[in-house]
Amino acid sequence: MLCACSGEQFKFEEPEPPHSPESLATRDFSASGLSSRTGDWESKFEDIQVDEAESTLKEALSLNYEEARALLGRLEFQRGNFDAALQVFQGIDIRSLTPRMAKAIVERIRQKKPRPKGDHVLPNVMSMHSVSLLIEAILLKARSLGELGRFIEAAKECKVILDTVELALPNGMLDDICEDCKLQDMFHKALELLPSLWIKAGYLDEAITAYRRALVKPWNLEPKRLANVQKNLACTLLYGGVEASLPPQLQIWGTTMPKNNTEEAILLLLILIKKVALREIKWDPEIMDHLTYALSVTGLFELLADHVEQALPGLYRRAERWYFLALCYSACGQNEVALNLLKKVAGCSEGKNKPHFSSFLLGAKLCSQDPIHAREGIAFSRKAIDLVNHQCEHFMGQVHKFLGVCYGGAARASVLDSERMFFQRESLNSLNHAVRNEEEDPEVMFSLGLENAVQRNLDAAFNNAMKYSDMMAGSSGQGWKLLALVVSAEQRFKDAETIVEFALDEAGRVDQLELLRLKAVLQVAQEHPKQAIETYRILLTLVQAQRDLQAKNSEQEPTFHSEEFVGRNLEKEAWRDLANIYTKLGLWTDAEICVNKAKLIEFYSAHSWHTTGMLFEAQSQYREALISFSVSLSIEPDYVPSIVSTAEVLMKLGSQSLPIARSFLMNALRLEPTNHEAWLNLGLISKREGSLQQAADFFQAAHELQLSAPVQSFV
Repeated sequence: MLCACSGEQFKFEEPEPPHSPESLATRDFSASGLSSRTGDWESKFEDIQVDEAESTLKEALSLNYEEARALLGRLEFQRGNFDAALQVFQGIDIRSLTPRMAKAIVERIRQKKPRPKGDHVLPNVMSMHSVSLLIEAILLKARSLGELGRFIEAAKECKVILDTVELALPNGMLDDICEDCKLQDMFHKALELLPSLWIKAGYLDEAITAYRRALVKPWNLEPKRLANVQKNLACTLLYGGVEASLPPQLQIWGTTMPKNNTEEAILLLLILIKKVALREIKWDPEIMDHLTYALSVTGLFELLADHVEQALPGLYRRAERWYFLALCYSACGQNEVALNLLKKVAGCSEGKNKPHFSSFLLGAKLCSQDPIHAREGIAFSRKAIDLVNHQCEHFMGQVHKFLGVCYGGAARASVLDSERMFFQRESLNSLNHAVRNEEEDPEVMFSLGLENAVQRNLDAAFNNAMKYSDMMAGSSGQGWKLLALVVSAEQRFKDAETIVEFALDEAGRVDQLELLRLKAVLQVAQEHPKQAIETYRILLTLVQAQRDLQAKNSEQEPTFHSEEFVGRNLEKEAWRDLANIYTKLGLWTDAEICVNKAKLIEFYSAHSWHTTGMLFEAQSQYREALISFSVSLSIEPDYVPSIVSTAEVLMKLGSQSLPIARSFLMNALRLEPTNHEAWLNLGLISKREGSLQQAADFFQAAHELQLSAPVQSFV
């Protein structure tokens, strides 16, 4: 065994060493003709025995003091005697040898080309065999310290290897630096070992520095090993919790340099993705997992979708790829694209494959957010329920919640009374079923309260809204808003305003803006226009302050995107509401200024043109009012307020226009059966036509609906 270690062709092995109690430093040597000395196999490791073994090795193999200890320490390490190996390695004065080792490597580079006969290596220069043997000894010493839990000392020893080789090779390692020795292989092992030792020691900054050190110069790492280093560095940057900015000497790309840990990790992961695409390394699903996390926390969902689409065929099942892409596009607000992808999963092309439950659930969720897709959401929910019954029962409450919301959306879009009543009944049944399965889920309770409010079940809606607020500990702006609207539907405007005042103290920035507008609308309902105007002034001031903040922090624009959208929308609503207030007060110029400001934000808005028509109607300019209402309906044909207002203007133009006005009102009621203004105008038409009993019925319906009408729409 010892003879096999002599000469240039020794081999550094990394077995899983058995932790044997036998120490080669305390046992007999009887190989290669060496004389035997019997020792106590269970005795303590002593320096004198090491010296004897050393002497024997030196005589048998013609080794010097350091090389003999290196060989003996390797044998101890291979047998799992880490304490013994460490004591052997401690006898090697590495610090004094590192300059000679670096000099030997430099000399090797200088003389790596074929030399003429008679040209010999300079005297007093260490052989590459000796350098490799000592590098191995340092590496094994570091590993022994690591096995003993002394990670800081192990990392410092491992760093000696990197410092020594980098001193000799400041520009990296040549391809043929180690044709006949294991120096390169051991150096690569040290490159990989050092950061892991620093991580175990708890020094993440040092670990990141070690990873970067392995990557900034060409060290001839194999593609797989290089990819592992890049992936490990990306993981440490993402999950380490330590912000480690790039040192000045690495900031060589100017403004394109990564500005933080996450950007550096994304850059590394994108490099790995490219290597996978070029078949330089094998597919590693962990790379995509880490990239997904990194791009998600930074909001770069479209970029993530691009890389998912570029993934080679066969890496994902089709359903999984479509689902992944749908998640990406829905996260960046492109719900239509996401739904189209999910329809592929639910289509006939996937009929022979295993149903993908997550896709059905996501499809139901997206459809529940838009009444236009309510019927498609019902289909998605039904498919999900079929699968829930067999494998995913813990999702039962969520699926029924989406189904109930989709039934409610379908009811509001339905034109047949019988169909609308069926959908409303099924909506409440599904949501009550969801509450029974998800008693602790506040969102289920909110959905049930909202649907009860829309169906004018005000007592049930109030109770649901109160339970939701209790579950959320009063921290939800939408809960307070629902509660205030339900109270306003009971014509308790002052109580509703008190609720809003209380909610303003607890609400976040976006909810605060919406609650301010609701407060102003409640003040208008109480006939306090001056107070409402002041509230709108505060609202517009806050919106402008938010816009200024976004301008100063342009780097955070993706973070504020949703807030910016809400702010612009509320600004439009505020100007239109102010225009209505000034119109009722007869301040035509002020009303016109306000409506024009709303149009500057969004010119093609059905609501803005409707407000313009109301201003003309108040001034008895009926022809101009009809034109404005027509423009509003050309933008949004089913905009009910403009339909009703058109009928009102036609009624003022004379009896010959009554049939046309009636048809407009009937269309409005088809779209919104609870619109009390439409019922009132129908009653007026019937009265003018002499149908008094019918008019009385219409007036009764208008009165009852007005008594339960909120100051704003529930949805």
